[in-house]
Amino acid sequence: MESEKVHCLIIGSGPAGYTAAIYAARANMKPVLYQGIQPGGQLTITTEVENYPGYPEGIQGPEMMVDFEKQATRMGADIRYGLATKVDFSQQPFKVWIDEEKLVEADAVIIATGASAKWLGLPSEERLNGFGVSACAVCDGFFFRGKDVAIVGAGDTAAEEALYLSKLTNKVSMLVRKDQMRASKVMQDRVLATPNIQVYWETETDEIIGENKVESVRVKNVKTGATETIPVQGFFVAIGHTPNSDIFKDYLEMDEAGYIKTIPGTSKTNVEGVFAAGDVQDKIYRQAVTAAGSGCMAALDAERYLSAKGLV
Repeated sequence: MESEKVHCLIIGSGPAGYTAAIYAARANMKPVLYQGIQPGGQLTITTEVENYPGYPEGIQGPEMMVDFEKQATRMGADIRYGLATKVDFSQQPFKVWIDEEKLVEADAVIIATGASAKWLGLPSEERLNGFGVSACAVCDGFFFRGKDVAIVGAGDTAAEEALYLSKLTNKVSMLVRKDQMRASKVMQDRVLATPNIQVYWETETDEIIGENKVESVRVKNVKTGATETIPVQGFFVAIGHTPNSDIFKDYLEMDEAGYIKTIPGTSKTNVEGVFAAGDVQDKIYRQAVTAAGSGCMAALDAERYLSAKGLV
């Protein structure tokens, strides 16, 4: 098996990974970044990004990630295709296997593998993703001002996003599969007290209707099987995210959902020399700008660590 030794290895290529690469390259850490299964991360499935500072006219998510990559490359980062499939963090240097065919040994590792939104699994949801279907109300709610939207989910995130959408849109239809929500009592009370949120209990999504954009959603009552079509222009999925952290679980401390735990105020994990940034360790904010900020922190933390060890 081919093997290679590097100073700083970055796993993942969203805003966190690319920002870490920019800072690490400028600090002469000669970073190598593997892009993973979805180069550019979740932003590549977002069409318009209007809330990232510095883009007054907004920018397409994929285009923005190309800009991030170009900047990292210009600074000297070595950006590569490839997926980390196995790690061994039990001793230095750390071992990371790429595509099960190459071994990379690294003095410091920055994990920026992100999280993946959970979807319902409907073909129409996949087809209209970015054309009215979204997994982030905070990112995309702005585009539905004054319109009617639906949101599916029953936890705190769904309740929070329904409330957020209620301030922007004409009406929010909230689709809840059971006869109660999982959300905390205070969030439920707020949702139920909001006049333009209508909760559909014991309801699941049957089909999202529309050719090139969302026009309505057909829902089904889980008890009676009766269907109903609700006219909406936007459809939001808020059934949670899954952090892409499986390959690290034998070595890194995680919460019950699989988010990597970092020492508060830093990017440091429980393994000295391994750092985590972006959505793989952040289940609260999950924005491009916060991911980029934590990528910067991870590169600075890694630089200090390598300097203290006399490695850079």
